Amino acid sequence: MNIQAIGDKTAIGLSFLCTVHCIVLPIVLLIAPSIAAFSFNDKQFHQYMLAAVFINSIFALSTGYRKHKQSIIYAWGISGLSLLLLAFVLGHDALGEFGEKAFTLLGAIAVAYGHVKNHRLCCKQACSC
Repeated sequence: MNIQAIGDKTAIGLSFLCTVHCIVLPIVLLIAPSIAAFSFNDKQFHQYMLAAVFINSIFALSTGYRKHKQSIIYAWGISGLSLLLLAFVLGHDALGEFGEKAFTLLGAIAVAYGHVKNHRLCCKQACSC
């Protein structure tokens, strides 16, 4: 498996983790108040997640783009990353709780979609996935 395929799969996993975090964490916090002691809802956790997603996504999408030259796939990833960044920077103070979660979910879905398409196209073109 080549490094670009690993990057795509990692980015898909990180996007999924972000989505699960956004949807499941509020439910878990309601059900098990003892879990609230952990700092998953801390801004620093979101900052680290965003950094990991950005670094991995830019690398994997750029590597894939150099191979298959499909700018629409790169655009999906960049659009998703932009939404994630907006959600983080503006936060729930500017967007409201629903707006922040909506931007985050849409961003994570767009990033994951871009990586799935990137990975499939690379495999279709025999990039040794």
